[in-house]
Amino acid sequence: MAVYTDVNESELGAFLKAYPVGDLLSYKGIAEGTENSNFLLHTTSGSYILTLYEKRVDKADLPFFLGLMGHLARKGISCPLPVTAQDGEVIGTLAGRPAVIITFLEGLSLRRPTAAHCGEVGKALAQLHLAGADFPMTRPNALAIDGWRKLWNASHARADEVEPGLAAEVDADFADFERNWPKGLPEGIIHADLFPDNVFFLGEKLSGLIDFYFACNDLYAYDVATCLNAWCFEKDFSFNLTKGTALLAGYQSVRPLSGEEKAALPMLARGSALRFMLTRLYDWLTVANGGLVIKRDPTEYIRRMRFHRAIKSPSEYGLT
Repeated sequence: MAVYTDVNESELGAFLKAYPVGDLLSYKGIAEGTENSNFLLHTTSGSYILTLYEKRVDKADLPFFLGLMGHLARKGISCPLPVTAQDGEVIGTLAGRPAVIITFLEGLSLRRPTAAHCGEVGKALAQLHLAGADFPMTRPNALAIDGWRKLWNASHARADEVEPGLAAEVDADFADFERNWPKGLPEGIIHADLFPDNVFFLGEKLSGLIDFYFACNDLYAYDVATCLNAWCFEKDFSFNLTKGTALLAGYQSVRPLSGEEKAALPMLARGSALRFMLTRLYDWLTVANGGLVIKRDPTEYIRRMRFHRAIKSPSEYGLT
């Protein structure tokens, strides 16, 4: 979440009149994240999240994202639901952007998750994969290898400004992925961005999953690999084996990984690290500072890429 497009009180009040949410009491921008403009709304009927979709989100994808939230909620996954306007539409327009109001989930995102929290995340991810199996809509992963290549082409010339030799290192990774990326593994709906700021907890109990705007059809094990990157590394860039073991055990308690999925984890995790390094690198080089936008340093994902490149066995992630 972030704020790229500001909204004034009068236009927001007029926008809300089309929705059954009551009158506006207060609102504030939410700085976390990097993709869309988000605001926390307090109205006479409760709290909501307002999202304005920025350039990286294709308006044509919104029915998929919003439909998926409803489908998962009906399957028992705790996630926000879009609010329908009085004319029956979900997607409106505010400040020249597609805009949606979604329900507010109670809970806090964690800055220092424990192994117990990682186990809960693993279970929730597997439950999401099973719940999405019969969702009727599909969406290709726009940030699979072809999407990475577009980001890399836009960043390649300046990559060595971030770290000398980075351009050659990433070129070699691309050559490896394009030859050896795993195929034929189980796939379906994945979240693709299940970072700590997209998971809410009440104490030790997971209370909800949010931000489905990267959700797509891809390999389930790739989603697991992304969670290893997001949840199991410490501030000093070291991999926490206890957290990895807990996350993977939590996942497999709901949906056991096949032998082929386990064997593919090192490459999938390296690819996932590259994907997040590239979006951070692109933003680092092109997004202006200022406002309620937090740019994220790509360096930590360069370190993750190198860690995964050195993995000899998936057991090094805590697989048993």
